[in-house]
Amino acid sequence: MAVPPSLKGLQAFEAAARTGSFAAAAEELSVSAAAVSQLIRAVEEQMGRKLFHRVNRRVVLTEAGVEMLPRLTMAFQEIGSVSRELGGDAFRPRLVVSVPPSMAMGWLSQRLAGFVSSHGAVDISLRGDDDPVPFDRELIDIRLSYGPHYREHPTEDIVQDAVYPVCAPGLADTIKPDGLASLPLIHTGWGPTGASFPSWHNWFEAAGIEPGRAAQRGLSANSSRAALDLAISGLGVALAQGIYCAAALADGRLVRPLAQALELRQPYCLTIPERGARRDVVAAFRQWLIDECRRAVGSPALR
Repeated sequence: MAVPPSLKGLQAFEAAARTGSFAAAAEELSVSAAAVSQLIRAVEEQMGRKLFHRVNRRVVLTEAGVEMLPRLTMAFQEIGSVSRELGGDAFRPRLVVSVPPSMAMGWLSQRLAGFVSSHGAVDISLRGDDDPVPFDRELIDIRLSYGPHYREHPTEDIVQDAVYPVCAPGLADTIKPDGLASLPLIHTGWGPTGASFPSWHNWFEAAGIEPGRAAQRGLSANSSRAALDLAISGLGVALAQGIYCAAALADGRLVRPLAQALELRQPYCLTIPERGARRDVVAAFRQWLIDECRRAVGSPALR
């Protein structure tokens, strides 16, 4: 390759690959879609390798394109960081955050204003994803997950949670340890990646209670958030993770009718790919998220 690709051409490729569209890249770069296509073709010719497969009106990254994308994204993020440090007022850092769906639907979305308030302007893409997540294809900067799914990337255990029986205050008055099995139970279908979450059968076993068939009866939800909402509505007793139910216990929407809790078998883990670990916004969000998780799990309402 006698002549290196132009910076504009590489920028056009990175934007098109990240957004998945020449049109979206054109809008981001304030040029026409035809200009984006022309710039990318020039890069391909200079490199002697195709970066996109053009199928009908769709574009799909080739192996070479997949290999280039994360490196270029990191490079442009570094350029942006330098711009901010030199006083570029127009620069706004981007952050792609991936968490379990139940966390995205309520827990984290309700807290993000606190991070923005303390850190300043930042463009955040909040994703609710089941495991596994495609870090490079989706350019995920930080992933919170239950269990160590991503040891191929830098991953740290940040907090150990438990599940607690919780219900609406009105329902709690009718509950006794030996009578819980007669009340409506709310079961959570954790899905294929949540097999190690405790079930009501596990809870009854730990409490030394024989539930009979009651451990299989009752309402069922396919997410922690939905199960928690059902409990708040007074429809039954749910087994809820402390990280999700602490706030509702603290403000009185839920109560713990029985003290028996079960520690989760795996910790919550934080994964940050190396391509973005040195970015200031990633480091700041990492510490903020760890603090929020530990604050929730350590809530006095769970003691």
